[in-house]
Order: sequence, then structure tokens, then C-alpha cells
Amino acid sequence: MNDSKILPQTEISRRKQAKTIRFLRKLHRITGLILLVFILNMAITGILLGWKKNSYDYILPNNRQGTSSDLKNWLPLDSLEKVAIQSLSDFSAELETTISRIDIRPDRGVVKFIFENHYWGVQLDGATAQVMHIGKRRSDFLEELHDGSFLDQFFDSKFSFFKLFFTTIMGFSLILFGLSGFWIWYGPQKMRKLNKRNI
Repeated sequence: MNDSKILPQTEISRRKQAKTIRFLRKLHRITGLILLVFILNMAITGILLGWKKNSYDYILPNNRQGTSSDLKNWLPLDSLEKVAIQSLSDFSAELETTISRIDIRPDRGVVKFIFENHYWGVQLDGATAQVMHIGKRRSDFLEELHDGSFLDQFFDSKFSFFKLFFTTIMGFSLILFGLSGFWIWYGPQKMRKLNKRNI
């Protein structure tokens, strides 16, 4: 008598588990196929960005060592800016010389000038204005690919719409993959336990 009461309940539970697992497998597969290119993009660019400081100047130029870490010995920033712009112009007349940002590294004694509309940068000795390095910052492009902001650059979006959309969708997708993947693994184990209870 007890067995006949327990059996239908466990059978219902087992069928629910099987239905849930089938649905999650389908969702996992379809979502994975749709987002495969974007997931590969995030994975590959993420690996490259992780290696950027160990790429021997290829992905990101290493910080050079200046002559003084004491800011009192440094030249005025506007003087350094003029040298950086002139140095880039001398290097290539085709490159834009509008400065996007300035990265000051007192501990290294260098100032890095990063320019708009391309990925080249200039490193100067803060104390002497000597050009330490002119190099391409491929990591900036990789970061834009990684978070989708390259579309904001391409379409000149002022509100980072594509970056917000891309990172939100990919973030929720990875959460979905994690949870559905866990249940696809755990669900059959739970079903086996129900089957053993049935025997």
C-alpha cells in the first residue's frame, strides 16, 4: 500500500525533472549557437588582454623608465604635450594629434600621451622630455572589442549604448549558461536518486 502511494509521486517528480532538463538543454544549445561568436570574441580578447603587459611591446608598450620620479624635477605638462604632439607628427604626418588622455607615472618617471582616432601613444621622460617610446597600443582596440564599445566608436554613439547593451546581454548570458549548465549536470543525478528510491 505504501509503495503504491509513493510511486506515483516520485514518477511525477521524475517526469518534471526530465522535462526541465530537456528544456534547459534546448535553451543552452540555442543560446550557445546564437551567442557563440560573441563568447569567442570575449574569450580571445580576454586572454590577449591578460597577456598585454607580457607581450614584449606588441599588445601594449611597456612603461619605460625615466630619469626622475620627483615631480619637482619634471617639465610643465604643456611643454611635454607639445613635444609629444611634435614627436608623433614627425613619426607620421597622417596620424591625428588630438590628445585623448594623459597617463602620468611618477614612479617610472614617464608621461604617456594617448591620442584620439587611432591607437598610437608616445612616452616621454617627465624630467627631460626625451622621447622614450612611440608605439601602437593594440590593447585599446582589444578592450573596445571585448566590451562592444568599438560599435559606439564606429557609430559615434555618445551614450555608450552598444557597450551597455553588449555587456548586459553577455553578462546575463554567462549567468544563464552557468545555471543551466549546472542543472544539466545536477538534474540527472537527482533523477537517479529518485529512481533508486523507487526500487
